[in-house]
Order: sequence, then C-alpha cells, then structure tokens
Amino acid sequence: MKIASPKRTKIDSTRKVALIRKGNELFNSGDVDSAKKIFLACGYTDGIIRVGDNCYKNADYWEAYRLYILAPAPDRVDHLIKKMAQVIQDWLHG
Repeated sequence: MKIASPKRTKIDSTRKVALIRKGNELFNSGDVDSAKKIFLACGYTDGIIRVGDNCYKNADYWEAYRLYILAPAPDRVDHLIKKMAQVIQDWLHG
C-alpha cells in the first residue's frame, strides 16, 4: 500500500520554526488535528510521530500507521504491523 506524502511548500527556516512552535502549542493544548496539519506541512518528524502516538493511544491504528509511514518512523511501523498480524492470527485461531 502506497501512502501519498502531503504536498509541502517551501517554507523559510524562520517561518518553519514559528509554525512548529505553534504546532507544539496546539498539540499541548489538545488541538491535535490543527497541530497535525502544521507538522505535516512542515515535515516535522518529531511532531508527526507524536500525533501518531496520540492516534495509537486513542485506538486509531490506521491513522497512526499512516503517520508513522510519513514521518518516517520504521520502528513504530514494524510494531504496528506485528500487532495487526497478531490480531489476524487471533481471529483465525479464535
């Protein structure tokens, strides 16, 4: 399955730092969706992973997987794939 990367416009470094700071503020205040948009637009790996972790915590595993692929965070992708494989095995043997 191919996951399309979001289109990123060129952002100067000063603006990028300000946007990431704003994204962190939004994330910390609970506005995860707005923070996600900023992190994806900026290509801010740490922020994308944190949003993915939030999705995982809230049982939105497919969105977590998508974000981990985009980040990229291969260790988290591997973990999710193993979890999903275990669920399928449990269905087949349960």
